[in-house]
Amino acid sequence: MALSLALCAIFYAPIAAGQWPAAMPSSNAIASVLILAVVCTAAALLIFAALIDEIGPVHATIITYINPAVAAVLGVLVLHETFTLPMGIGLALVIVGSALATRPARPAQEPISPLLEAAVPAGPK
Repeated sequence: MALSLALCAIFYAPIAAGQWPAAMPSSNAIASVLILAVVCTAAALLIFAALIDEIGPVHATIITYINPAVAAVLGVLVLHETFTLPMGIGLALVIVGSALATRPARPAQEPISPLLEAAVPAGPK
């Protein structure tokens, strides 16, 4: 994650330098950006890294599917947006898909030896 963020910073630095503001932003704006950087980026990445360590990278990516569902629900509750049938269907699909993706794996069946398989008659079809 550090390498990814460093490469993004290197790539975006010249673009940011080309859009340098004519006037210095207010101290409130600078403080807001710093707080967002620390709370929303640094802390979130540390929590996500801990989540990856705890449950593995495959299961940790499930949060990317849940995030839009949470945003839709918050949009309805906080911003009083209209809840539509397609939103409900999408929410249900996200929940079902996430549940299926995080279910425990079934134990693998032991393969039958080809010699043993030839000796055992096949069951009814």
